[in-house]
Amino acid sequence: MEIRETILEAAIKAFNQKGLKFTMDDIARELGMSKKTIYTVFNDKEELLLTAVDYLFDHMKQGEKKILDNPALNTVEKLRAVLSVMPEGYRDINYEQLYQLKSKYPKIYKHVEMRLETGWESTIELLERGLKEGCIRPVNINIVKMMFEASWEQFYNRDILMKNKISYQDALNEVVDIVMTGIVA
Repeated sequence: MEIRETILEAAIKAFNQKGLKFTMDDIARELGMSKKTIYTVFNDKEELLLTAVDYLFDHMKQGEKKILDNPALNTVEKLRAVLSVMPEGYRDINYEQLYQLKSKYPKIYKHVEMRLETGWESTIELLERGLKEGCIRPVNINIVKMMFEASWEQFYNRDILMKNKISYQDALNEVVDIVMTGIVA
């Protein structure tokens, strides 16, 4: 694994242990390397976090592609899986800590928002296919997209997950289930 990825993986591990309070010293200690070496790759913690956001979102997109390419799944199964996609190796990330981003790292928070609001093309195609196939009732796709974006934003904006001891993955699965099946028994 290249040094950049090694540092990113160590940063994710440090984030899981300490949230945004992790330090470059924590990463250096984890990797058994000097901070100086880390600073040759990343100028500061903010750049490291910004890169980590893209690293995680890119892994999610890879997971999405695997789902979309799976011929064994029907449109509804693909849609459910794509909406709740989390890369295997990153399911245990402490996403509940991300609510601190907005106040401590507003630039990174804005970047997360941008990543959440873009890259919907495949999901929209699945929704449109489901509408044509009749396996999804007529809905306004823009409203569905907005509902998901608002849910994710609230997960990152508030400490609701932490206070209620709900994992990010469980919360995401619940949102997907509510949108896909409703709340009526």
